[in-house]
Amino acid sequence: MSAWLDGVARSLDERATPLELFFRDDDAGWSDERLFALTNLFDSHELPLDLAVIPKAINSGTAARLARRARRSDLLGLHQHGFTHTNHESQGRPCEFGPSRPEAAQRADIASGRERLLMLFGSEFEPIFTPPWNRCTSATGACLVDAGIPVLSRDATAAPLAVPGLVECPIASDWLKKRHGVPLTRDEWAASFADLIRRTSDPVGVMLHHADMDDDNREALGDLLRLVRRHGRVRPMRMWQVVARHLNVESERKPS
Repeated sequence: MSAWLDGVARSLDERATPLELFFRDDDAGWSDERLFALTNLFDSHELPLDLAVIPKAINSGTAARLARRARRSDLLGLHQHGFTHTNHESQGRPCEFGPSRPEAAQRADIASGRERLLMLFGSEFEPIFTPPWNRCTSATGACLVDAGIPVLSRDATAAPLAVPGLVECPIASDWLKKRHGVPLTRDEWAASFADLIRRTSDPVGVMLHHADMDDDNREALGDLLRLVRRHGRVRPMRMWQVVARHLNVESERKPS
């Protein structure tokens, strides 16, 4: 095992219960070459990966390849990532489903995106919604429930929306996290992740952005995946498996 992950391994050793862990990669539809480099990496370790797919960005060829992979095994999850991944805010932080969007416009975009992904993925589409930039409003949550999408995934630091009928599946760790605009070193990221493992009993989600990952970054991720695969105190999961217990549905696949 790579030495930079020694602290992570020790934190796993010390846990009273296995760590439920999932990986969510955002922006499927952009940078296909890097997208498939990432899916190949997870396939090589036989580990699950969830892809947040931009409905208006994904092309039919890429979608067909992803759908085939999802059908071959239960290791790839496919869900909705906004609609166009466009910032609609004139001030403040970027957001596609933010306070500047009327509820009717949000509702139309969510429904159109869901329809397109159902057309492309069929039963492989899972009714989970990741808003671009991990930001949205309570109106977004209500629109999701109305559209038949009962799961929202954002950053763990976001206050829960508390929308009836909506389950949240937050992300706790950013693989490409920056501090004061500077990416964390491998040792810094590992220290942060080890601390997270020690202090939480909740499922832990790790956010990836394949378009920003080069060969060196994927190699480091491969080190982490080897540890995840071999360590007896980790339970790798897909997002749908994490939330299914709260939805009273079968965890393997959700009919659309």
